[in-house]
Amino acid sequence: MAEFSYSSSYHYSTKQSPFCTFHRRDPQFDSAQITQDTPDGNLSSKIQSVQKDVKRELEVSINRLKRYADKSKESPPVFNPGDMVWLSSKNIKSTRPTKKLQERWLDPFPILKKGITHSYHLKFLSQ
Repeated sequence: MAEFSYSSSYHYSTKQSPFCTFHRRDPQFDSAQITQDTPDGNLSSKIQSVQKDVKRELEVSINRLKRYADKSKESPPVFNPGDMVWLSSKNIKSTRPTKKLQERWLDPFPILKKGITHSYHLKFLSQ
């Protein structure tokens, strides 16, 4: 029963139910109404038509999702050698008694060179 419910439910991305996509007709629940499919000369053209429709609707859905996801993305900042940057202390062990007392950002350090994809080599000053 759960499979029937899922297969007959409307899918937003394809604009039709999985059952309709596969069988080219809407499902019928009453077993007395089920009839044997008659051979159709245009079966291959109908299948190709359904495949084109599903592919088009999926592309529209993917583009819509991508558009909404890209709205929240922003490009990372670009730094050059010599720029001063603050270092996050998130992954650095501290001698403080609790993490709550630890400084969140460490002194600004100069950038020596750019690493691979948004990573930088910093010059740590001796204290």
